[in-house]
Amino acid sequence: MLGRVLIVAGSDSGGGAGIQADLKTVIALGGYGMTAITALTAQNTEGVFGVHAPPPEFITEQMRLVLDDIGADCVKIGMLHSVPVIEAVANALEAYAAGVPVVLDPVMVAKGGAPLLEPDAIDAYLSRMPRLATVMTPNLPEAGALTDRVIETVDDQNSAIAAIRALGAKAVLLKGGHLEGDTVRDLLIEQDGVTDFVNDRIASRHTHGTGCTLASAIATGVADGMSLRDAIGRGIAYVREAILTAPGLGRGHGPLNHGHTVAPFAWTHSD
Repeated sequence: MLGRVLIVAGSDSGGGAGIQADLKTVIALGGYGMTAITALTAQNTEGVFGVHAPPPEFITEQMRLVLDDIGADCVKIGMLHSVPVIEAVANALEAYAAGVPVVLDPVMVAKGGAPLLEPDAIDAYLSRMPRLATVMTPNLPEAGALTDRVIETVDDQNSAIAAIRALGAKAVLLKGGHLEGDTVRDLLIEQDGVTDFVNDRIASRHTHGTGCTLASAIATGVADGMSLRDAIGRGIAYVREAILTAPGLGRGHGPLNHGHTVAPFAWTHSD
């Protein structure tokens, strides 16, 4: 049976991140994707130019109806931009998805720098969301904002581990792509230990949606019954190939090739 993934996130009109990237990823990795859209964004590879939010009760209704009928083997949470949306999603998870694994991607800033989480919503996010998560997947700026510290070096990464554990998630994948250097070090932080995932850095401007994509890849693996470590390892490999074979679209931060598992030679570029 296909692993069922409910994606609760914002829509990216440019197709590179958000719900669009999530669905492409789930399908490319053999899962079945469903959605509850938390926001509509007007954006392209150059930035986010507008956000339109549906009523929180409509977000709840999307989640309730899908979970009641189709069910889910994993829930992936992305953009939750305001306090009412955070409360609606947390309440829906507790009411309709108790016991379902949750991959929580704390989307706070778009690739081009636009804020995607309102400043007054951070406290609500911290109080409701991490404790519901099987794994959180923050990048370094997001982890820094959530733990009220600066994480800019490998030493900062290591010193933040205790604070990240204290957020309340069962596990946290601390993504190290924002650090400088020839390698990228991602840390899986669990209560009983830390696992390093170290890979060579890929020099490319085509990295729009990498965070959404990785979180959805992990969620698909979890939905299929993979261990968390195996789901992360496969997810990182999937994202790396998607960057390497990116189609080269747009003037800004270009999208990935999410379909490389389906048509591996369809798109290549030299940028």
